[in-house]
Order: sequence, then structure tokens, then C-alpha cells
Amino acid sequence: MRIYKKIFPLIAVSAVCLSLSGCSQRISALNDTIKLAFWGNEDVVLTPEQVSANPYASIYVKMEDTAQAFVVLAFAEPKISLSSVKNAPKVLELKWLSADNGMLVTVNGRLVKTHNLLTGNLAAVESEEPDPLLLGLHLSSTPKTWTRTLDWQPGYHYGYKAKSEFKLISDENILINGTPTPALHFSESVSVDALNIQYQNEFWLNPQTGSVIKSHQKIAPNLPFIDITLLKPFAA
Repeated sequence: MRIYKKIFPLIAVSAVCLSLSGCSQRISALNDTIKLAFWGNEDVVLTPEQVSANPYASIYVKMEDTAQAFVVLAFAEPKISLSSVKNAPKVLELKWLSADNGMLVTVNGRLVKTHNLLTGNLAAVESEEPDPLLLGLHLSSTPKTWTRTLDWQPGYHYGYKAKSEFKLISDENILINGTPTPALHFSESVSVDALNIQYQNEFWLNPQTGSVIKSHQKIAPNLPFIDITLLKPFAA
């Protein structure tokens, strides 16, 4: 998946829009955005007006040394879980699809699965404990540690235990779609003891809701980091 060059395909948008009125206007608006996103190999940067005019939830995606891409939401689906956690929050998976069928799957900004990335893929994230990001790291009642298992490819990497510790770094103002935006900056120190691997993810949260608005996170322990910036949130 060349996610830095590709964005959600127009044909998939057409399928989603079949039951919507005014779809031709929406397709036309997205088509204009696609033209902007495809030109050249440099970072794609849209104006606030262009982002606002696009009817779809959208993000910027940048994978380490690649160019920044503009990507729109393909699907929002409830996550089916066999977890026995009581009173666990409802989980909605957001699926961001590229033109060559690559996909990022996120839950409140956390990358939980990828498909068809050239560098390798995160196959699954499983835990008996809710992700503190989902509970809301901005709340004093939310645990600041988390344990889960990770599966990824290439190679036979299944069921590796990852332990995380979250720490509030600072209150910051970050630029989102050209606008200074208040954010709580949290770091997530991750250790995978079986492989003697440690790394650090970064998350910037909306101070009121705890929603992740920007992140710098590793796809999997020996795969690259990926930056995701939320431009236009999904409205359920």
C-alpha cells in the first residue's frame, strides 16, 4: 500500500453514496479533492476551506520519510469483541481506505489494524482491559497503564504482550487544519519484553472530550511510525 500517494477511491465512495440524495454533488466535491491530493510527490496540504467543503471525515497520514497524504473515511463499523470486560465502552472502528485497497483501522485514534502496507501490517490488537485512550486519558479515574497482545506481519509475530505506561507531557496548542488547537499531549511508553523492544507513542487529545486529534504511533514493534492528524471528525 503506497498510502502516501493514494487516498480513498472514488468507486468506493460511489458505492457508499448509492442510497444518499445529492450524491453526484458529493462525488464531484471529492473528485476535486482527489485531483489536489494526487499531484506531485510532496506533502499534500489542503486549505481549511477545501477540508470543510469535503463531506467526508478526513485525516492527514504520513509514514516516516514519505509524503503526507490526505485520506477520507470509508467505513465506520461497531467492533465485534469476545472480551469478557464488564461495562466496556462501545467501540467503533473507523476504516480509512486507499486507492490500492490498503487500509488503516483506528479506534479513537489508536491504530488497531492495517492491510496491504508495503512495510508490513498490524494484524490484531487484543486486550482484556479497555484501552485508556478509549476510556479518556484526560480523566483522573482512567488507568494510566495498559497491557495487550499484538499480532503483526511479516514474520510469525502473534500474541506478543505489550505493556504501556501513559504520562501527561503538557498542555499545548497545535495546528489542525491551519487553526491553533488546544491539546493535552500524552506519551505512551511501550515495552515488548519478549523481544527486548521499547518505543514511545505520542497522542494529542481534545481537553474536553479526550478524543485523539493527532498521533505519532508505531504500526508494530519492528515496523515504522505513522503520523495521523484528524482534520474532520466522523459524526455518528
